[in-house]
Amino acid sequence: MFLSRLVGRTVKETPRDAELPSHKFLLRGGFVRQYAAGIYGLQPLAMRSIAKIERICREEMNRIDGQEVRLPCMAPREVWDESGRYSAIGKDMFRLNDRHDKAMVLNMTHEEPVVFMARNELTSHKQYPAMLYQVQTKFRDEPRPRGGLVRLREFTMKDAYSFHTSEDDLKAYYDRAHDAYMRFFKRCGAKNFVSVLSDNGMFGGKFSHEFMTLVPTGEDTLITCSSCAYKANREIATSPFRLRKEAERPCVKFPTPGAKTIADLAKFCAKPDVLSTLGASDFSASDTAKAVMFQNKQEELVVAFLRGDLDVEEQKLKVALQMEIFPAKAETIARAKAIAGSTGPVGLDISRSHIVVDASVVGSSNLVVGANETDVHMGNFNAERDFLSGLSDWEKKRVTVADVASARAGDPCPTCGEALKETRGIEIGNIFHLGTRYSGTMNMTYLDTAGKAQTPVMGCYGIGITRLLAALIEEHHDDRGPLIPLPVAPFQIHVCVLNGKEAGVMEKAKALYDSLGRKGIEVLLDDRDEKPGSQFADADLFGIPLRVIVSPKTLAEASFEFKFRDNREPAKLVKFDGAVAFLEQTLASEMARYNVD
Repeated sequence: MFLSRLVGRTVKETPRDAELPSHKFLLRGGFVRQYAAGIYGLQPLAMRSIAKIERICREEMNRIDGQEVRLPCMAPREVWDESGRYSAIGKDMFRLNDRHDKAMVLNMTHEEPVVFMARNELTSHKQYPAMLYQVQTKFRDEPRPRGGLVRLREFTMKDAYSFHTSEDDLKAYYDRAHDAYMRFFKRCGAKNFVSVLSDNGMFGGKFSHEFMTLVPTGEDTLITCSSCAYKANREIATSPFRLRKEAERPCVKFPTPGAKTIADLAKFCAKPDVLSTLGASDFSASDTAKAVMFQNKQEELVVAFLRGDLDVEEQKLKVALQMEIFPAKAETIARAKAIAGSTGPVGLDISRSHIVVDASVVGSSNLVVGANETDVHMGNFNAERDFLSGLSDWEKKRVTVADVASARAGDPCPTCGEALKETRGIEIGNIFHLGTRYSGTMNMTYLDTAGKAQTPVMGCYGIGITRLLAALIEEHHDDRGPLIPLPVAPFQIHVCVLNGKEAGVMEKAKALYDSLGRKGIEVLLDDRDEKPGSQFADADLFGIPLRVIVSPKTLAEASFEFKFRDNREPAKLVKFDGAVAFLEQTLASEMARYNVD
């Protein structure tokens, strides 16, 4: 490709809304152009990289016996009604009516469409296990698109779905898929990435893993332990924390004027006269229980009670209750007889509430919690004695004991007890156990060896194709532009021609270009009459790994200048005689760095 004909011009200035390096460089390098929030067009440079990512992905999916299909971007409502998710999923799903006023869905994921397809095809145990995969466009009305290709409303994804006759067979395949993902990301050039336990979210099932590129700009927080193998997304990370369990003291109500926050309450309770009232020797935020309030779609109050020094993890709360939650309105709080600044479990109208008591409250003794009276708190609260044991059978259905607190750096590891660490990451893939969540609700069956109808168990496996390009640039860049790994770079070699109008310079560069092209090597040749500074600035923004510079000075020595885009070695002169062999050998050596077999 001659650069003069490449569609996608570079931009000198950084766009104002580009915060992440990948967003900045993809825009400045002419890889992408924005149409609307979370909607981008991919220009030729990006498409060349995306095509390579897709090729590697297909190779790895075929390697684990995947069969490629193409599911529709749009599906009728009835397909989603079968699983119940048409009503369960909120505004993230694009819904529309066609010209016949038939309700349709732009598929944000494809569990329902793939079961719709497979249930008519996989009818005998002899056809199992089976895995179907696709590379397809998804549509999700993301409320907060950000970071260019990192969080989009329209995006390209590889999703795969496996079908099995037993949980054991699914688990064995799940492990094969996990290994394939590790190979895939390494082959694409990801270096600093991990597989972590994650939340199944809207997909259902028992367990899942996310694959995360570890970068400081990541939007997900990962909780890891350097002393053992524990790694989890903070949305599901757990810790036994450090709970104070002691002899229970008598419960007491006492006035707390002006103590509306946990910090204020801890300071108030540390006063000698209050300590005496409580029978305590010291006091801190960890000796309190706080209420974090939300509401559900029915505008019932949702309250999580957890230790005062901890934060609620909203995703854990959603999973514990199996419902969507929203910020609580004042009228919702009032209907449940909760008093803001002094909310406690005792005295709430449980008929208008869903209460979750965190394990940190159940496992701690003698806490101070709101009394549901203005400027009054309850001291020496013990959850089992003072609340849980007194619930009636119908009240127990609206009270849940669960882990809903966020694990933090420094908290003990749930596996080995050592201090946990926090790091940031970008999710680039995920794999889920689905079980019979979709095959069961959509009446998919097969005949077993006895001729009896059985429901298959399923797994699903996703990779964010467009997001991966951005994640790779987040991991591989300098202050001048991206350092795109060779296996997915838009071109392998960038040839800069300086002072090309001088005798023989452009001719020699084009001859080298032609020779490399005959060998199947992908070359971008800058045939423009631009100053060296402009050529090099553009080359840095393209991020092509190998660079060849032809100029009158190098031509005088029958040579060209060769350098790596990442500047790992000093630039050097290479004779034109033997140039193709040198570049072929260099490319082979570089590609070998990504070999995972």
